[in-house]
Amino acid sequence: MDFNSFKQSVKHEVNHNLPGENAHSHVMPSNRPFTSKSLASKPEYKKSAVGIVLYPESTTANCILIERPSYDGAHSGQISFPGGKMDLGDPHLEYTARRECFEEISLPMDSGQLIGRLTDVYIPVSNFLMSPFVFSLEERPILKPDEREVDSIIEFDILQLLEEKRLKTMDMKLGERFTQKNVPYFDINGHVVWGATAMVLSEFREIIKGIL
Repeated sequence: MDFNSFKQSVKHEVNHNLPGENAHSHVMPSNRPFTSKSLASKPEYKKSAVGIVLYPESTTANCILIERPSYDGAHSGQISFPGGKMDLGDPHLEYTARRECFEEISLPMDSGQLIGRLTDVYIPVSNFLMSPFVFSLEERPILKPDEREVDSIIEFDILQLLEEKRLKTMDMKLGERFTQKNVPYFDINGHVVWGATAMVLSEFREIIKGIL
């Protein structure tokens, strides 16, 4: 399937057959509730948005992740989509996703066609509700990581998500005294992708399964 056909198929699935929270459950730690349950008891949350940026490559499509720098915070060193919190001046969450992609990886705000929006994910540790927006580009973009917010940019074949060997588990140290057993994650180009980002990728994985 060429990129344009893939893009149109993804757009149809995202707007008509979104897998939703059930797809998140494939990579959720055992004690993590669904977003809908979390929001029922957390009416006050902060809004954020991320960009799932697709562009044509030799197979079908590539996607972009970023590696966060190490710092004293909840998401230190993690692999994520480019994105961040909604600012007071942002007119809507799609704008937030585009602005953050520009600030973090220098992707121009007016580039990329909006394909649709995946299921929101609640992030308990930071009390953010993350909204994922899917954008498609006509060609591989020229990217530059923000020196303060991004250690590296990771470009990967989105079809990797269909390979069963990519989905693994590990014991993960969370904080100084707690280790979570058998945490699911995706191995993307040797990087451990877990938590909210893995949940979004899991939903996208189900979308791809439905069109290939």
